[in-house]
Amino acid sequence: MKIKVLKFGGTSVRSHESRTTAALKVISAVEQGFSPIVVVSAIGRRGEPYATDSLLSMVREIDPTVQPDSREIDLLMACGEIISSVVFAHILKTMGHKAMALRGGQAGIRTDGVYGNARIVGVNAVGVIEVLRKGAIPVVCGFQGVWVKGGLPGSELTTLGRGGSDTTAAAMGAATQADAVEIYTDVDGVKTADPDFVEDAPTLRRITYHEVAEIAHLGAKVLHPRAAEIANRYGIPLLVKNTFTTGEGTEIVTDQTDVDRSISGVTHTGKLVHFNVGLDSVGTAHRKDLEARLFEMLAKYEIGLFMVNINPSGISFAVSRNQYSAVLDLFDGLVVPLGKTDPRVYVLQAGDRPTKAAETQFSLLSSIADPVAVPVTITEGCTMVSVIGTAAMNQSGVFLKALTALHASQVPVIQTADSGSSLSCLIPESELETAVRVLHERFGMSELE
Repeated sequence: MKIKVLKFGGTSVRSHESRTTAALKVISAVEQGFSPIVVVSAIGRRGEPYATDSLLSMVREIDPTVQPDSREIDLLMACGEIISSVVFAHILKTMGHKAMALRGGQAGIRTDGVYGNARIVGVNAVGVIEVLRKGAIPVVCGFQGVWVKGGLPGSELTTLGRGGSDTTAAAMGAATQADAVEIYTDVDGVKTADPDFVEDAPTLRRITYHEVAEIAHLGAKVLHPRAAEIANRYGIPLLVKNTFTTGEGTEIVTDQTDVDRSISGVTHTGKLVHFNVGLDSVGTAHRKDLEARLFEMLAKYEIGLFMVNINPSGISFAVSRNQYSAVLDLFDGLVVPLGKTDPRVYVLQAGDRPTKAAETQFSLLSSIADPVAVPVTITEGCTMVSVIGTAAMNQSGVFLKALTALHASQVPVIQTADSGSSLSCLIPESELETAVRVLHERFGMSELE
């Protein structure tokens, strides 16, 4: 049995016309001799009736001061994919093909117990294979699985986090030893830049698993990084295609494959806020302990960090805009007592002048200690632009080329970071479009393919 997994995103199933177009892709796979497994996302995007965000608003708008239960939020969010799978399966039936809609749990997807961002721990695809053997097309709900509590009957529905339908497709491909996994979206494949910023950005014909995972981690929405990681681990051919065209799309290849280029693209994140914790006032004996305490607290409250930098004068990092208030609440006025032989009490304060929170702590502590202020400088309105290319990172002069190009266009660079396959610059959000265009041009990405 030749199996192909076809995953369709929200824009590919948002209307009857688009669902029909997607269904024809599935029928084409049948005519080519494949036994297709379909994975679908929820119908449409924000504001549309059955989109995930629309479902969430039904409970969050009741009383914004009351946080909904995470277990029940997962139950609610999963409804979007359930509706989508039933509708898509029925379209296939009306076109003369047997089909069966399956929830993630019915498809054998087992996860850990983290509501809202579960990870797949195993896939028992027996039910899916049985549907195929009966000559029907399984239409699997993306983005969801089930968690079986130890010793308890039944199971708990969990969701895989935004973009989780890509992960479902890759995991299903691995479990069924599929010949290929095709991710269908509303773009022609993986592009060298956001086409909203670079209108003529070419579509890459091939890109490595590692690079596409890096692009996804650094902001591009074309493919979830977990999907690339799973496909790479199990050696599954993975393609990103456009539902509405007949283009070849982008083939994701192994890291050992020669793609004949050093740079693969430029990408960017969303809104970021930069924090710089000045440690000049912290005693040498206390510094490592204070750094450790701060990072432990950030990890405890699941704060995602970008552009982490540790230097002689302090530590700095960026966080997404939606986590800004959480970090500010955590840091401003934070009291950290350290040392046994030379005890000190440190108080973090946001901004150049003590806030009310910091002033209160200084006042309360003054009678029992001499608290030391640790300034936290905050820069809002930031974003991160990144150049991707594993081969380029091993070449000299790449950072110089990027920084020179940004400087020539008067784009301020707040901080830089690099990895084995990317270099990133933290810049003002107002300069994002300029930065993307300048870097795309400077590295000659318009000629890539």
